[in-house]
Amino acid sequence: MTSSRPGPAHPAANPTLRILAVVLFNLICYVDIGLPLAVIPVFVHGTLGYNTVVAGLAVSLQYLATFASRAQAGRFVDGRGAKPAVMIGLATCVAAGVALMLAGLLSGHAVPSVLLLITSRILMGVGESWTATGAILWNIGRVGAERTAQVISWNGITSYGGIAFGAPVGALLSQLAPPMGGLAGVGLLSAVLPAAGLVLATRYAPVPPMTKGETMPFSQVFWRVLPYGIVLACGSVGFGAISACLSLYFADRHWDGAALALMMFGVVFVMVRLLFSRQIGLRGGRTVAIVSLLVEVAGLLILWRSSGVPAADLGAALTGAGFSLVFPALGVEAVTRAGPQNRGAALGVFSVFLDIGIGISGPMLGLVINSLGYGPMFLASALFTGAGVGATVLLRGGARRGTP
Repeated sequence: MTSSRPGPAHPAANPTLRILAVVLFNLICYVDIGLPLAVIPVFVHGTLGYNTVVAGLAVSLQYLATFASRAQAGRFVDGRGAKPAVMIGLATCVAAGVALMLAGLLSGHAVPSVLLLITSRILMGVGESWTATGAILWNIGRVGAERTAQVISWNGITSYGGIAFGAPVGALLSQLAPPMGGLAGVGLLSAVLPAAGLVLATRYAPVPPMTKGETMPFSQVFWRVLPYGIVLACGSVGFGAISACLSLYFADRHWDGAALALMMFGVVFVMVRLLFSRQIGLRGGRTVAIVSLLVEVAGLLILWRSSGVPAADLGAALTGAGFSLVFPALGVEAVTRAGPQNRGAALGVFSVFLDIGIGISGPMLGLVINSLGYGPMFLASALFTGAGVGATVLLRGGARRGTP
């Protein structure tokens, strides 16, 4: 673990333990993402006085930044290696935490505060793409390409587990007085965690870049991944509704417990990954994706019609259960189509569609809220997710006929 020389994976070692050692950095990144998740919309709308569109955009900017930097991170991993990408990502997360802390300290000055908040969200988005992409490819290099589904699943578990843990911690911390509490305290913790991860990462052995042949042009990788990415984008709108608008929905209904609902989303997401990820190999990625998206639609429809906190919690939990397996079910197939020398680029392209779905959902659903209210916002999300079901059915039909 402490060697500085790159080397191949060690089959004799426990592969799960080898995965967990590196996926820890992804966990740190997503705890950072979860910490301000329930705090930022309320801070922008309630403290700074901006409308719900700006509040939703403040959350979604992170995902737009992730979208813009995914492909670059993937190509960097293919050419330079995964460990440097993870370290760049963690360092960027540190900078994002510092900017968030300063935004909280300047809460009495709306314009500089929101500008610092925007800077923090952009930096966090870049840090997420480099850390998450690097961690997946680092682990594939450590345990072998045949365990790609296991690696992606653990990355997802730590991603949403981190959000599930970070959201209530951030909400509790925001109740304390500055400088150790409020948004400033959340920002301080958001800087300290990745700084500790950065120190730890220096002790881990790198793996060689995976490029062993001629890489495809980016356009070819994109078109190979596109059909699977469209489905992922459709399913991601539901997560965008939860992350960007659920706390505002609870506040509008004068309900307590938005952080608990976010935690339930993440906890159920992790449980489904742990209990049912093997079904991807047994049933096939397309079949698992169809079932998962239908469950997500059911959760969003419950949120649409919910009349109290228990129903809303159930809707959030079902949405997490449905969204849980969409990424690994279709991601393994998408990445395989590009070949090992393009694995990083393919993963980056595929993940871009996650960012597209989440990135457009904040401002788009904010417009729906302004025009129709909070309930129809979840109905609109369910319709997008339902479109993903139809697209996946077409993918299954194409597979039977021998087309991609």
